[in-house]
Amino acid sequence: MSRIPRGAWVCALVACLNAACWSLITPAFQTPDEPSQFAYVQELAETGHKPSVNSQTFAPAEEIALQDLHQELVQYSPQNHTIFRPAQQRQLEHDLALPLSRISPDAGLATSEPPLYYALETIPYFAGSAGTLLDRLTLMRLFSALNAGVTALFVFLFLREALPRERWTATVGGLGVAFSPLLGMMSGSVNPDSLLCAVSAVLFYCLARGFRRGLTLRLAACLGAVIAIGSITKLNFLGLAPGALLGLLALTVRARQRSKRGAYASLALALLIAATPLGLYVAHNLLAGSPTNLPASGSTSLIISRSLLKASSYIWQFYLPRLPGMHSYFPGLWTTRQFWINGFVGLYGWTDTVFPAWVENAALIPLALLVLLLLRGLVLARQQLLARRSELISYAAIAGGLLILIGASDYLAYPRETGTFAQPRYLLPLIALYGAGLALAARGAGRRWGPVVGAAIVVLLIAHDIASQLLEISRFYG
Repeated sequence: MSRIPRGAWVCALVACLNAACWSLITPAFQTPDEPSQFAYVQELAETGHKPSVNSQTFAPAEEIALQDLHQELVQYSPQNHTIFRPAQQRQLEHDLALPLSRISPDAGLATSEPPLYYALETIPYFAGSAGTLLDRLTLMRLFSALNAGVTALFVFLFLREALPRERWTATVGGLGVAFSPLLGMMSGSVNPDSLLCAVSAVLFYCLARGFRRGLTLRLAACLGAVIAIGSITKLNFLGLAPGALLGLLALTVRARQRSKRGAYASLALALLIAATPLGLYVAHNLLAGSPTNLPASGSTSLIISRSLLKASSYIWQFYLPRLPGMHSYFPGLWTTRQFWINGFVGLYGWTDTVFPAWVENAALIPLALLVLLLLRGLVLARQQLLARRSELISYAAIAGGLLILIGASDYLAYPRETGTFAQPRYLLPLIALYGAGLALAARGAGRRWGPVVGAAIVVLLIAHDIASQLLEISRFYG
């Protein structure tokens, strides 16, 4: 702990405080899937068992809170604000004090998720046992905000390993991540995305450290543990796992030059630790007499039955402009701009809180400047990048795996729904690469102007975060 730079701790503190601010300004249950996430934690804490039903009918104590908060009236309806009249507040306080049941096997969409994040959230749930349901929710949100601090800390450390010659750029990337409004919103709510972001940041750091310093038994154990933790955090980690394993194999190949025996021993240790959760899952199902199918097996078979070529075309258009000869799955939409750029500029609440169109248009100017600086930074570092091909391929595989998983999930909902998963929050596990992009953009300004441009980037992102919080306040409080 004493060897961690002070700048990393500053980034972690800023990220925690930012997420805590988001947790306080966002009304209860007005972030994506939070009613389901809370129901999962409540069932796990009250009964010791995972939820088993997905019908969106929660325990009576939560249902009456949702009703008094007018959650369904406010959700997806920007013209409706959260409750504010004294009579509404008194009714809520009265109903929260009723001795209603807190047990229900239903956690809605969260039911299929692994249990690690929810098990951790039982700590603040029990800590708030003397208060109301909303007191517990507040503590759970603040506990989740700690994940933002872990994310920013390890992004800083990742950049110190990945860009060792310009250490000041780690501060730019780390603070850029710390002030990310999307990370703040998701980490300031009850949602496993916050822990998945932290796990992915640790993964990128471990890989960068391995490529710079070499694979050791201790680092292999850490990589295996990160993969194991990720696999029981959220199903979306399945998209990151292939790239993580590819990076581990690349590190093993490099370690063979020093010691074949040591390299293979490190690889075996990492794989053993990483496979432990999967082995326990299969063993549990065998003992319970349940099928041992992996969570993604049904989706994979469905995509294959529909046609891999059509799925590939859909996934491409989900992110990028349609190529000649492709069937149009998103007619009239430029998905890159409307889904991802506009969503990054501002998409909060239940994806119902956005900036006016003129703000989205104005944001293209600084975004274009950042892209130009990033490209120049890549050109300046081209020789170092070529020498680190295997490392960059590993990062690209991690990013590509997650993009494919999200696009494939959206394709499975087609044609019944289109663009359901077009939410930038699903890309948050790649936030370490976002921090690297900010660092390279600052570096692209050159040695003389780089620190100045880096400071300007951080100020710009602070302004974005503040404007986003004000947007959230105006949306819910009128």
